Amino acid sequence: MTLVPETPSALRLTPIARLAAGGRWRVEAMRSLREAILLWFTQGQGRITIAGTTRGYGPHNAIFIPPGTMHGFEMTSRVQGTAVFFGRDHGLDLPDTVHVLRPRDPVSQKELVGILENIQRELEGNRPGAARAAQHHLGLLSVWLDRQILRTGAPDPLPGRSAAAQRLVARYSALLERDFRTNPTVGNYAAALGVTPTHLSRACRATCGRSAHMLLEDRVLFEARRLLSETRLPVKAVAEHLGYNSAGYFTRAFQKAAGVTPSAFRKHPGRLPVVPQG
Repeated sequence: MTLVPETPSALRLTPIARLAAGGRWRVEAMRSLREAILLWFTQGQGRITIAGTTRGYGPHNAIFIPPGTMHGFEMTSRVQGTAVFFGRDHGLDLPDTVHVLRPRDPVSQKELVGILENIQRELEGNRPGAARAAQHHLGLLSVWLDRQILRTGAPDPLPGRSAAAQRLVARYSALLERDFRTNPTVGNYAAALGVTPTHLSRACRATCGRSAHMLLEDRVLFEARRLLSETRLPVKAVAEHLGYNSAGYFTRAFQKAAGVTPSAFRKHPGRLPVVPQG
């Protein structure tokens, strides 16, 4: 199978509000990137789902997401902050697990803001050595992360969620991210995890309020939208890339989930998604 590359990855900072340019589906649907991300929220609040577990976020929350981790978060007009995309060649020793950090002390918050401002200044300037300077500031950001993680300690299971359910859904999310392009069923994933489909869906509902099928459908739908909006692949090729046996079956599945046909979506990719029920 030929993989369609994502946009070339390099160190960059983007206002969180701008991530939804072209449609809120770009942040709200389940997806993952091949690079680490740090989301620094400074205003607004909502819910974020990472590796199949949903939790709240608010001002002065810093959320580190490793490469290949499935995630999506609610986006409203009041949400502000900065997204740091580390790029794929940062050369840093970054954490390999998700970390939700809530630095309360003004010193830590000021340190983070200062580091981000310095990175942005170097990326936007044209001084000699700007790229190298930005990478050095990114290194300081990794030190800030390490210190906050040491201060916070190991994350505890979220209140009201069993640790076993969170571990199971995290394993499911990792398998889903690895294999969704081959169009397996929830039953296939459950068998690989050694549980029944009913048990897997029950765990998913407990951790994020959605069934295992909904998570799978949302991830496939995001990738379909990405390919339709960012490439010129024919609909038939998009269907094949996602493991569908025919373009017709893919078109029906896409329309049921998104509310429009693939061709209609390609013309207006900013259309808000229809959240599937079930």
